[in-house]
Amino acid sequence: MKESEILLSPNPLVRHLNKPTWEFTRTDIIKIVEDFDIEMLNFRYVAEDGKLKSLNFVITSKNHLETIFATGERVDGSSLFSYVEANTSDLYVIPRFKTAFLNPFTEVPTLDILCSFYNSDGLPLESAPEYILRKANREFQKATGMKFKALGELEYYIIGEKDDLFPAVDQKGYHASLPYAKFEDLRTEAMRLIAQCGGIIKYGHSEVGNFCKGEEYFEQNEIEFLPVDVEDTADQMVIAKWVLRMLGYKYGVNISFAPKITVGKAGSGLHIHMLAEKDGVNQMADDNGLTDTAKKIIAGLLDLAAPLTAFGNTIPTSYLRLVPHQEAPTNICWGDRNRSVLVRVPLGWIAKTSMIKNANPQEKDPVPYIPGKQTVELRSPDGSANVYSLLAGIVIAAQHGLEMPNSLEIAKKLYVDVNIFKDENKGRVEKLAKLPASCWESADCLQANRAYFEKKGIFPAGTIDLIISQLKNHDDKNLSEKLYGKDEQIRELVDKFMHCM
Repeated sequence: MKESEILLSPNPLVRHLNKPTWEFTRTDIIKIVEDFDIEMLNFRYVAEDGKLKSLNFVITSKNHLETIFATGERVDGSSLFSYVEANTSDLYVIPRFKTAFLNPFTEVPTLDILCSFYNSDGLPLESAPEYILRKANREFQKATGMKFKALGELEYYIIGEKDDLFPAVDQKGYHASLPYAKFEDLRTEAMRLIAQCGGIIKYGHSEVGNFCKGEEYFEQNEIEFLPVDVEDTADQMVIAKWVLRMLGYKYGVNISFAPKITVGKAGSGLHIHMLAEKDGVNQMADDNGLTDTAKKIIAGLLDLAAPLTAFGNTIPTSYLRLVPHQEAPTNICWGDRNRSVLVRVPLGWIAKTSMIKNANPQEKDPVPYIPGKQTVELRSPDGSANVYSLLAGIVIAAQHGLEMPNSLEIAKKLYVDVNIFKDENKGRVEKLAKLPASCWESADCLQANRAYFEKKGIFPAGTIDLIISQLKNHDDKNLSEKLYGKDEQIRELVDKFMHCM
């Protein structure tokens, strides 16, 4: 990390310690506590339900602090994981120093830090979501010699009181500005706080979805991040969701990451962009365009697309979003800059043009060449995902694609260059496999493909059993057909899953 990057970092801990977060040590964190007059400490962790948990400490002495950071603390695992028995329930939570951040919401100076779970033998809890992702990431690096990076597009709705001044056009909210986008200030405040907490943000904007219903106003927004190590991707998404919900609580508006708010309006996804990097060089594109590495990764995502929904689309309303003509994928295919496909290859600044100089003819200095921005995007996941499990599944699928002998043939066969939502392309669509249409179907797909995810012990068999059971418990087979035209039942279902994950 360059000195200029440290000076410009929105994270006050990075600036104060003059080092990047991944170099934070126990001594550094104690220094932060002393220098910032920290009075309270929060251990944070994600358990089975995917939501952020808290364990609060009042700091009583330096010895107390040293003990906490040297040994962690114990918690009741049976209350955090359904498969941990009450008679052997104790688990350790151990802080990961690189995740420390100043809590932006407390009146008393407070430091928060994310933790990992360890069992009674002092070993990582094999079934903990964070550790499953760590195992997948390390296996990918070991097998491929590459680093897996990812970013999330966090879409969400803000629900507040209707305001008749400067009404926005229904379902035309994309990149709208104040005063038409009523909650731009909340979004920019969230971005600032997320960045202070360690999130590496690319940008934020209002999204397509906006509508009024009675006296309520619904506005869709998005915050997109920059590519980072996939384990950090998960951490910052969890913190970002927490920050947004805290701001909603602060301002008395509802924040929802649910995949569907109402039928006929844009749903919210959790699109995941990814790239593979070797020796600091992005392997997804070169001067000739998309590389074979990228095409193989795409093939792996497509080959395991159906079981991936078990991690990325976990509630019945997920499958009210994955329907045709709503800019959400239903068919297993990929394409360039094509928003009707499952895996999209967005613009990656590959073409060697002089756009900056064309737009700024007064520019005399040479424009630096910035390589390595190409990603590929999986468009099926949504906010119901436990992001650690989802990203672990994606990493496994990417490695699967790199190892399959026929990956390039699969990629060639499943490439489309047309809008498959249009009627004239119906014949092309009929030849494509479909994503599951319910949690029930998703569970069946995971059951049929579980060996890929259990390989090398990344997902324990018991964890896969649990995910299948949870999906089946929704009992939503053929739900879309059963609910067609039944607005009241749809509303009840949406309300039930409004605050997923």
